[in-house]
Amino acid sequence: MQKISAIVIREHGEPQNVARIETVDLPAPGPGEVRVRVRFAPINPADLNVLEGKYPVRPSLPGTPGMEGVGIVEDAGAGAADFPAGTVVVLPHRFGTWREAGNASAAELVRVPGSVPLEQAAMLRINPATAFLLMREFVALRQGEWLIQNAANSAVGRCVIRLARHFGWRTVNVVRRPELVAELKSEGADVVLVDGEQLGADIKTATGGAAIRLALNAVGGDSAVKLAGALAPDGVIVTFGAMARQPLRIPNGLLIFQNTVWRGFWVTRWYQDAGPAAAAGVLAELCDLVSRGVIAMPVEAVYPLREIVPAIEHAQRSRRAGKILLRCS
Repeated sequence: MQKISAIVIREHGEPQNVARIETVDLPAPGPGEVRVRVRFAPINPADLNVLEGKYPVRPSLPGTPGMEGVGIVEDAGAGAADFPAGTVVVLPHRFGTWREAGNASAAELVRVPGSVPLEQAAMLRINPATAFLLMREFVALRQGEWLIQNAANSAVGRCVIRLARHFGWRTVNVVRRPELVAELKSEGADVVLVDGEQLGADIKTATGGAAIRLALNAVGGDSAVKLAGALAPDGVIVTFGAMARQPLRIPNGLLIFQNTVWRGFWVTRWYQDAGPAAAAGVLAELCDLVSRGVIAMPVEAVYPLREIVPAIEHAQRSRRAGKILLRCS
């Protein structure tokens, strides 16, 4: 039995009030398991929702949060010899990555090539995977075709811009602040528009009235309706976030006359339904894209695990320039 440090929550509430570092026992890896020394783990909005008790999936209490991260294999149980000590791996979804080390099923691990920085590997499983799957799972986009998204300056939105540019698709990106226009264009955005009453007309002008078949909605409320209104008949709008905390109000005309398709996406469910082999394939593709410089997630600050409270407080600030990472070991 090994002693490790881990972030433990024993109740739900304000994230900075319920997350505490504790010393816990870590047994030897069992059959089919490996022990992984966690190196980096991000603080995502969904992680904060877990601490608040607002996320649909959460650890049993007491439990350790952390939905994604990267680590290095230290030891292997029987039947897990394919992951020798020193192997760098992306950790499984809902592993509880805010800890120094833990045991994981070898079947759920994904190797990380040496060309991928550990900090980038730690952030692959949520935002880049969401962006990648949003553009692949719903509409078979053709070269040069347009898609539209709101919250384009978010982590997922920036990944969408980079991936679309790489695969030959064009993006209309809706934001709320004018100062983001030049910034997102420098990252490869084709069109960046500030939300407003004239958004529909601005979209038509910017795209030359091109048919748009895919919209990605992370906001909800009126913003989602505007995106849907920009779609061609039979277009698909995929909702994967609700930043405005407003319900979707679907106009009858979009359903009756435009036959707009409204879908939802939750990457946690995708991992559950797709299984380890499909997840490994997606993450391997993303590792390759990081290696080639297509994806690069910005990091604003890195905190040691023991500084969990200031790390959480930093992660809650608005207008950050990148992710907050925990250095776990």
